[in-house]
Amino acid sequence: MKRPLPYHLFLIYLLLFTGNLFADQKDSATIKLSGYIDTYYAYYTDSVGPGNYQKFPSVDPRSNSFGLDHAMISAQYDGSKYRGIVTAHYGDIPRSIWSPTFNGIMEAHAGVKIASDLWLDAGFFRTHTGAEGLLPKENFASCISISTFYEPYYESGARLDYHPSAKFTVDFYVLNGYNMYEDNNNKKSVGLYACYAFNDNTNIGYTNYIGDDTPLAADTISHLRIYQNIFANYQIGKLKMQMGFDFFLQQNSNIVEQNKTVSTFSGVLNLKYYFNDRFSIYTRGEIFNDPQGFVSTVFPDSTGLLTGYKLWGNTTGIEYKPTENSYIRLEGRKLQMDSNQYIYYWNGAKRNYRLETLLNLGISF
Repeated sequence: MKRPLPYHLFLIYLLLFTGNLFADQKDSATIKLSGYIDTYYAYYTDSVGPGNYQKFPSVDPRSNSFGLDHAMISAQYDGSKYRGIVTAHYGDIPRSIWSPTFNGIMEAHAGVKIASDLWLDAGFFRTHTGAEGLLPKENFASCISISTFYEPYYESGARLDYHPSAKFTVDFYVLNGYNMYEDNNNKKSVGLYACYAFNDNTNIGYTNYIGDDTPLAADTISHLRIYQNIFANYQIGKLKMQMGFDFFLQQNSNIVEQNKTVSTFSGVLNLKYYFNDRFSIYTRGEIFNDPQGFVSTVFPDSTGLLTGYKLWGNTTGIEYKPTENSYIRLEGRKLQMDSNQYIYYWNGAKRNYRLETLLNLGISF
């Protein structure tokens, strides 16, 4: 008896078939097939057991292990009246943080042009929020900041995309929820992305998300979440800079007094200096403060007080680019928790900090 075609191979064949189908259209269209692979070796000072994912798993999530972060293939069609994209992916990133029901799909959405400079798209999207991207190739560093870790990675719904010029973009979203493909209640959420580019080296932007994702079974109490993010990118000479700041509010989420609104804030600053086209160094500072644990995790600290994660971190690394579409990075990071938050375990003792060493090799095509 013939074995069924593996899920991810089916998606790849579907992408290739879709590209050939669109190629027959007479719409002055462009069709682009692309791919990306990132591999890694990582080492962490936190004992979670061989093969297990580290705390805050996403990029390079296994310690003392060679691994595959991400392998993806994408087919994108752009015509004068309609467009679409399908991206399939596999590796430790989707296995550790992506949708369990649609794990092999990174994004899949179709769009139609409804007016000049205005498109309507619907389907599965990558997140519209945050200063950093998720994939190593999109960021200065390979690992993502903790603020990015707690932002959504994927979303489903509809988007109005207004792009009146090369400098200005505004997207309005109606979504099923925060970091979910499938809705968990009868409420819909909204989101906004706005970005203005002053020139090729400078842009600023604002993103938000507003919604109540309380599961239907517990929907008697509202937990409206308002997430806001501002970001900026700037380059002067050989120095690039990226800044981002997140601020959350959520109703009825206080650990002790449930009827109170609570807040969380986080920030990130990335700097990268290019010696030439091949060599660069980078550093990142980050802070994350979620005392009520409505974004992160509620746990008793060393004093017995219930709290959420509060931490800061620093990442420093060097990058070598053999070609324009490839990189080799070596970086180190320290994540320092609050003085009473001993969430790591190393050499027989609980610790409130973790050291990381990461080596990444990536290529896109």
